[in-house]
Amino acid sequence: MSGRLKLRRGIVVQEDPLTVEIDGARRPAWADTVLLGEMHEGDEVVVNVAALDLGLGSGGFDVVHVNLTRGLAAEPPGGDHVMKLNYTSLQHPVDPIELPVRFMGDMTTKSAPERVGGGVPVLVIPLHGHLAPAVWAAKQAEPELKVGYVQTGGGALPGSLSRDVAELRERGLLAGHVTAPPAYGGDHDAISVAGAIDAAVEQLGWDAAVAGPGPGIIGSDSRLGHGGMAALDTAHAALALGLPTLVSPRLSGADSRERHRPVSHHTLTVLKMLLAPVEIPVPTGNPVATAVLAEAAAWRHRLHELPADLAGYSRSGLPAQTMGRTLEEDPLFFAAPLAAGAALRHKG
Repeated sequence: MSGRLKLRRGIVVQEDPLTVEIDGARRPAWADTVLLGEMHEGDEVVVNVAALDLGLGSGGFDVVHVNLTRGLAAEPPGGDHVMKLNYTSLQHPVDPIELPVRFMGDMTTKSAPERVGGGVPVLVIPLHGHLAPAVWAAKQAEPELKVGYVQTGGGALPGSLSRDVAELRERGLLAGHVTAPPAYGGDHDAISVAGAIDAAVEQLGWDAAVAGPGPGIIGSDSRLGHGGMAALDTAHAALALGLPTLVSPRLSGADSRERHRPVSHHTLTVLKMLLAPVEIPVPTGNPVATAVLAEAAAWRHRLHELPADLAGYSRSGLPAQTMGRTLEEDPLFFAAPLAAGAALRHKG
């Protein structure tokens, strides 16, 4: 039956990296310890083996569904009553970051202004590989800038999965991490992308937000059936909140798929479907990609050319590989988020 869970019993035989033995075979695995608790050698677990069996690239590992040894005695939830992953076997309560509505007689007031401050830019990224370069470039341009990350749908959902987020936080480059449905498990959980951006500005005090999918991206070789479409909703949320909205274009000079060179059809589709103008940062020195983007932007969107410090980013030690291609093999891919990050400025 299509869509049915592919679950198997296994034993944890190694904790780091997590390895589970199933039917005598050792298989790489990942566990969301935020939801499931710690995993120790000898624990009996149930794992979802679908991704590894399908040979997926970014998802090429088993995912632990439940720890039968120590995962069935969780503390009862507190007063939280908003659920994420609701009506699935992994539903769990969260305390949403959105401010509550206050009722005063016949009047309903919000705890924060209906329109957030106009100075905080939102950079919409097309996939997770843009996060680290964009944040690094923003901090190089303005070291005191508080840049946070809003994780949306379109890629991996667990907030704890991203090694890029963990490293950016450890280095002090990322001010915070808010997960908006269907993503979950960041520093804070939001009920909507608009609520996440609003809260980042009004409560967390970010100077800029980078918003986009978690690791990996959903795709179906179709015009609209891919995770890149999350950028459309994210950009509309930022625009509706009255915030300066930038879209980082997905570029490549080395992707084996023609539809992603030099400008991905993901980006071109989003630019065509946007209902209001956005700014598109473009790395200088790439006339072909710039011409394609200029044609797509037409009179509606604004292109802004900026230099991309590829050499500096290469020396930073931050992630510099995408879909098996290094920065040296596909510099255009990394140039796009580097230029986009350099465009982030607090405009208040």
